Amino acid sequence: MSTRSSHFQFDWWVVQKRAVHFAIAIGVVLLLSSAAAVYVWKFGNPFSRVALRTNLPAGARFESFEGDVRVIHAATREVVLASSDTQLYPGDTVQTQADGRARIAMADGSTVVVRPNSTIIIRDNASSDGGKKSNVHVVVDSGQMLVRTPEQTEGAKNVVETAKTTNKVGSQTQASFVVNPEGTEQISVTAGSLENKNRSGETMTLRSGEFVAVNQSGTVSKPQRLLEVPQPAQPRDLEKIVVGNNGSANVTLRWLKPQSASQYRVEVATSPFFVPEGKVIERDRLDATQFSANDLRPGAYFWGVRATAISGQTSDWSEPQKFIVATPSTGSGAVSVTRLS
Repeated sequence: MSTRSSHFQFDWWVVQKRAVHFAIAIGVVLLLSSAAAVYVWKFGNPFSRVALRTNLPAGARFESFEGDVRVIHAATREVVLASSDTQLYPGDTVQTQADGRARIAMADGSTVVVRPNSTIIIRDNASSDGGKKSNVHVVVDSGQMLVRTPEQTEGAKNVVETAKTTNKVGSQTQASFVVNPEGTEQISVTAGSLENKNRSGETMTLRSGEFVAVNQSGTVSKPQRLLEVPQPAQPRDLEKIVVGNNGSANVTLRWLKPQSASQYRVEVATSPFFVPEGKVIERDRLDATQFSANDLRPGAYFWGVRATAISGQTSDWSEPQKFIVATPSTGSGAVSVTRLS
């Protein structure tokens, strides 16, 4: 009887121990579940962004970039340097520094070119129904941006917004938007057309070869004839210029006069980006179509010119032209060969 009684008590103790362990496990699970519920209630689902990123369609991408180009991701506020793998989603910001520029491919097949010292924000970049419907919306916050659209379908919508205007860009259109630090703006259309609307709701259509200025109060000027870019004539690109006896060269820069141009600005620099620390010469309000750049030491130089009309309209810069100031070659350049026997 004693042995049976002891065996019965031992079995009873084992069952109770398992029950205690099970109860503790249930308690821990309930405690963790409660803590997780409180966290989600207070801070939101920590995995929601992961799921969102997984299901996101392909964003806008950099076709090319050079210099310092930065991206601020809206979802994380993280600042990253642009790369070929960087995808841009609604709310993301692109910033170019003094030496930076970027070309971005959008969902509707259009391209956006961001010039140096500029900031843009991507508001929307969506495409559906096999590309028949698209919605692209970009904000120019500061600086200059160029947009080019392809042939568009009826369901395509491409909008460029500034602080004072909203512009619906048409099919096969090339347009430039400038937002100046003092609060004025400029819009130029070199091909195609766009519908412009200011903050007062007034609308107008800008066509190829037209330009408007927007003052600080948001009033849009009447369309003007677009001022063409001055075309450099001399020195030719990559031309070599030999220094004089004093070890320096005087180089005469010449360009063709665009119609309606009244004054010019010329810059000479050691960098094709014309960054401040690389600028050698800056001359503004020139009346003639030539300028003498004096006392240039041996090295490679880049120069550009832009025009200003009487109305105040300013053209784009000409493409940078490179010339080389070099010292005279020593010797005749002939190679002496000894006869071998």
